[in-house]
Amino acid sequence: MRKLWLVALLFLAVACGGTSSTSASPEQPDGSTSGAGADHGTPASPSGAPSGAPSPVTPAGPTVNPRKVPWESATPAGDGRSLDIVWWSGVEPCYVLDRVEVTETAREVTVTLYEGQDPRQPDAACIEIAIEKTTTVWLKSPLDDRKVVDGAK
Repeated sequence: MRKLWLVALLFLAVACGGTSSTSASPEQPDGSTSGAGADHGTPASPSGAPSGAPSPVTPAGPTVNPRKVPWESATPAGDGRSLDIVWWSGVEPCYVLDRVEVTETAREVTVTLYEGQDPRQPDAACIEIAIEKTTTVWLKSPLDDRKVVDGAK
């Protein structure tokens, strides 16, 4: 009888103590990743951490309810005839770059971003997560000493 109890306890200890780190749960299907970079529009490095690089986007054309969106930075690129604009946004199809308006004067360049919802999915529900995005705008003449202004502010 003692041997039977000993075997039962040993079996119970092994069964309860040995959990797999790759077991699936209802919130996380087997084989998926969790945390940063888990298919939320943020590119991930091989370690699963965000890569730190903004997601490049291009204007998609007419969207539903386009609105001005403030940007974080405008960096001259190449020979000064283009600007890399970086801003924080949400996931598509709820946050789509509609268009970029650029107004140039002798003293400044005003860049205005417009975002709206994809008209093909007007009733889409999107997760609320911030994504850093970037787009390139081309100037008619080199930036030189002109000031870059955010048209949404």
